[in-house]
Amino acid sequence: MTSILKWLATLWAYAGGICLLAIVLVTTANVGAFGLDRIAALWGTDVSGLSGYEDFVRLTISVAALMFFPYCQSQRGHVKVDLFTDRAPRKVNRALDALWLLITVVTAMFLAYWMWFGMLESRADNQLSRVLGWPEWPFYAPGIFSLLLWALVAVAQLFERDLPTAETSRG
Repeated sequence: MTSILKWLATLWAYAGGICLLAIVLVTTANVGAFGLDRIAALWGTDVSGLSGYEDFVRLTISVAALMFFPYCQSQRGHVKVDLFTDRAPRKVNRALDALWLLITVVTAMFLAYWMWFGMLESRADNQLSRVLGWPEWPFYAPGIFSLLLWALVAVAQLFERDLPTAETSRG
């Protein structure tokens, strides 16, 4: 696989980690506000939670969830059933690996194709988040990019000269 794709997949996963960190920080602040509200209630006052918290988490997790797929693929961290292939000949393992890479490419492209139309429909319908009023269509773009990058990484692996086998993928 080209080093550029691997670098891009890694960078993209770091961006996904930053999204998850933002979710954790916002969730912590919201839970803290609820705790402070309980304490403040003892003195007859209140502390409100973060307005739009659910909107933020829903939209951000939709972005972050797919951002790790390209990196996992670049590390060959996808699900693989070694139990059945451990004792198979090297040619069989190579053929199965190529088959699963091809299926991965087709699946990622299929999902990106439909996500593209989902984004266009969301934009045409002017969908907004319920509390914050943010347009939802821009949050599709990172997911589409993630799926395309995932497919590119799998294609690059498909054309590598030495496909791993069950013996070499374990470490």
